Amino acid sequence: MNKKEIIKSVKSLGEPIISSLGYEMVDVEFIKEQNEYYLKIFIDKTGGINLEDCQLVSETIGEKLDELDIIETSYYLEVSSPGLDRPIKTDQDIKRNLEKEVEVNLYKSINGKKHIEGILIAYDEKNVTLQVEENRMDIPRESISLMRLVIRF
Repeated sequence: MNKKEIIKSVKSLGEPIISSLGYEMVDVEFIKEQNEYYLKIFIDKTGGINLEDCQLVSETIGEKLDELDIIETSYYLEVSSPGLDRPIKTDQDIKRNLEKEVEVNLYKSINGKKHIEGILIAYDEKNVTLQVEENRMDIPRESISLMRLVIRF
């Protein structure tokens, strides 16, 4: 199996299991670092994730992955929170971040800008809408290269 097939299989297998435990599967990565492979599963829930949550999901999903043996090579399984600076990709991500300040990077300029910050106020299948100062701005989702929360310290 190639990398995309592994990720797709892990998502198909993992989403119902992780959901039944009360968590959301945010993302899956299968990467090679130096000479080792890592399967990284990112989870979230309302109120955030702690170490016990990661351990429970790791043990539960790890048993199923071992049983089905869908990844032919040896790998390390990592389960963690996606972190504050994670990209906002899915409808669930967008819904969770409504009324929060986000930054959006674009593939090509809109109104002369490739980087926009504003309050995420709405979305549909084609656009996200930001409140940028006094103006509403509809941004086509297909033109977004990266969207994430603005983190202020």
